[in-house]
Amino acid sequence: MKNKVNLKKVSDVVAEVLIEEKVSHVFAISGGASLHLIHSLADNENIQYVCNHNEQAAAMAADGYSRVSGNIGVTITTSGPGATNLITGICCSYYDSVPTLFITGQVSTFRMKGDTGVRQIGFQETPIVDVVKSITKYAYTINHPSEIKYQIQKALHIARSGRPGPVLIDIPDDLQRVNIESSLLKNFQPDIEQEKGNLTDTILNIMSMIKKSKRPVIIAGWGIHLSKTQSDFIKFAEDLNLPIALTWGAADLISFDHELYIGTFGTHGNRHANFAVQNADLIISFGSRLDTKSTGSPVNTFARKAKKIMVEIDINELNKFKKKFDLKFDKLIHCDLKDFFDEVQKINIQKFFNKHDDWVNQINQWQEAFNAFDDRKNLSTTQVNPYNFVDRISDNLKENSKVFIDTGCSIAWFMQSIRTPKTVRVFHDFNNTAMGWALPASIGGYYADLGKSPIITIVGDGGFMMTSYELATAMHNNIPLKIFIMNNQGYSMIQQTQDQWLDSNYYASSKQGGISFPDFQKLSKAYNFKYFELKDDSDLHLVEEIFAYPKALICNVFIDNDFRVTPQVKFGRPNEDMGPLLPRDMFNANMIIDPIK
Repeated sequence: MKNKVNLKKVSDVVAEVLIEEKVSHVFAISGGASLHLIHSLADNENIQYVCNHNEQAAAMAADGYSRVSGNIGVTITTSGPGATNLITGICCSYYDSVPTLFITGQVSTFRMKGDTGVRQIGFQETPIVDVVKSITKYAYTINHPSEIKYQIQKALHIARSGRPGPVLIDIPDDLQRVNIESSLLKNFQPDIEQEKGNLTDTILNIMSMIKKSKRPVIIAGWGIHLSKTQSDFIKFAEDLNLPIALTWGAADLISFDHELYIGTFGTHGNRHANFAVQNADLIISFGSRLDTKSTGSPVNTFARKAKKIMVEIDINELNKFKKKFDLKFDKLIHCDLKDFFDEVQKINIQKFFNKHDDWVNQINQWQEAFNAFDDRKNLSTTQVNPYNFVDRISDNLKENSKVFIDTGCSIAWFMQSIRTPKTVRVFHDFNNTAMGWALPASIGGYYADLGKSPIITIVGDGGFMMTSYELATAMHNNIPLKIFIMNNQGYSMIQQTQDQWLDSNYYASSKQGGISFPDFQKLSKAYNFKYFELKDDSDLHLVEEIFAYPKALICNVFIDNDFRVTPQVKFGRPNEDMGPLLPRDMFNANMIIDPIK
């Protein structure tokens, strides 16, 4: 008697591998080349698919899912335009090192153009692997049914390992429907990890530098979240009494009332935080690539009198400063933060503790003096002052809230003034900063947390228009999003640039320049969202009622179209010299290092 053959459909294998990887939801859009994949998800009770209304939104939802869950976010789409629409969302994951998997259907193998030299043979054929190679860690087209399990497992391993990021697997339609013997499905076995180098001497040397330092600052970046070393980092800072300056990606890392909290720094950060970083005599950066938003421009003006140490997993990020920016570092440490802090735990670092009381007091004095100078809460406005709005949001954040913020002035206002309690997380696509990211990412975040946490979406009117169709996804799935539209009738961050360089001609950024917006109240009604309005600061008391409302809502926050982000560094000035400029006598009196003439 012959042995019974165990046949599996290739698309079913895809679903099974995702389930093995603890993926609960996949963001999917149907098409001729993705149907078998979606049907296999539908037929398996251990995984669910969520229908978005554009592949870009599906990619952003997967990105948001991964950021919240710490697990792989997955999108399935069809070939051609279904695949190419993913690109913006793929970039969100690539530039922020977010592990995501994009599965695209492809035309059947017998319709693929191969080496014929023609542009296309199969209907909706696009060589998506070639298109996305520069924005993925790995991209591969399945050539034989037997390699499906191996290739998806390999892609997932690559997505998570080293510096994380997106991967893409392209599966021809005819191969998806093939039934294959289970015995022919190979598993991927990752290479044995090489033994880690000894970091002890390096860390002891850093401890000695900290002990000698009088004005130390440690910088915290998004990589601390990615490496899951949040508690290790905070213990390190507390054991050594080191003030913490935050990039946007780590703005939620420690509670705003922590004694070592400085705030966010950089071109759109806080003035006092920039003074602390720029006047420091020692900078240690963890989990940040120190992009130009952090360093300012020219880059070599960054913390120019400080000894500088950077711990980074990507060797290219370490090498860029010498190759391109002429910025000197005293130590560039190429390693995973997990390995670094594992080594730290073997050392009694508390013996290197130094109070730095004078330095901490100086930072606090800067904060008080500069906040009084900027006086953001009393800036003249006829509608809602966004800084007061952020304050009211901060007052009402519930435990474990997840706040998704879109790009433009919205993210700058929030990063300058949000007060995040210990359990609140703040998410943004920090480096791609795509308009419209926050709404679909909020949907992904909701499914990552299985609806256990309040989801707050902050988006400008311009960004909202980019993905407003995703209200239909939230409506269909009864997702209780709280969406705040920062409505200033245009692209005010762009207008701020036009103020600085283009004589305040608001072309393509205002109603007069060619942009109009719909009636958001009518739009809310069309999607069955409760509608609120905040017309000026006297309405801010309604935020408490809004947070108590249990279902989906849209709150239209009216903001004067000439209200700007303040302070902000103008290109060409060092980070300590933010606009509006401090009076020169005040500026010079507060600088510890020599100002740039």
